[in-house]
Amino acid sequence: MPKKQNPEVTADETVAETEVVAIDEVVEAADDAADSEAGETKADRKHGRDEEPRSAKALEEEGDIAADYLEELLDIFDLDGDIDIDVRQGRAYLAISSEDPKSNLSLIAEPETVEALQELTRLAVQVKTNSFSRLILDVGGSRQKRADDLGRIVNRIIEKVKDQGEAVHMKPASSYERKIVHDLVSAAGLISESEGEGKERHIVVKPA
Repeated sequence: MPKKQNPEVTADETVAETEVVAIDEVVEAADDAADSEAGETKADRKHGRDEEPRSAKALEEEGDIAADYLEELLDIFDLDGDIDIDVRQGRAYLAISSEDPKSNLSLIAEPETVEALQELTRLAVQVKTNSFSRLILDVGGSRQKRADDLGRIVNRIIEKVKDQGEAVHMKPASSYERKIVHDLVSAAGLISESEGEGKERHIVVKPA
């Protein structure tokens, strides 16, 4: 016997639920790529400073390829958003945003989803350029929000290490987030080191 549909569920809600399920499937497909050991380790050595710098032209090309890929994804999921391309600190930086208060962009703005979409975009760029990509993706300001939250967490850990004089292990994080932590800890006069492999790679903050 076929199941009866809930009369209170609107067509829009059904479409939204379908979109969320589809996006979840994309995120799950990207799970293995999200913390690729080779990419994470390479980007993390010496806080990412041991790689040869990419030219501005190469990074702009990388940004254009990534933007084309992201536009296709937005079309597939029927999501509203504008894509801005920039070059920051030797990386292509792409931000998806919308000025429409009714935009459904929030469906892909969760940190885990953004991280997975970023890895998929990096892979798409690598296929086109045959070069390792370290591009950064931001959706709806999620990166800045995460950086602000991370800053507050790190500041508390810094105070704890200074007060107790003991090392503190942080939770696993991406290479981009670890770079932020390394810089904050260094500015505070303490020592930070990355430990662990793959998805378990994390930072240990130590007294100077």
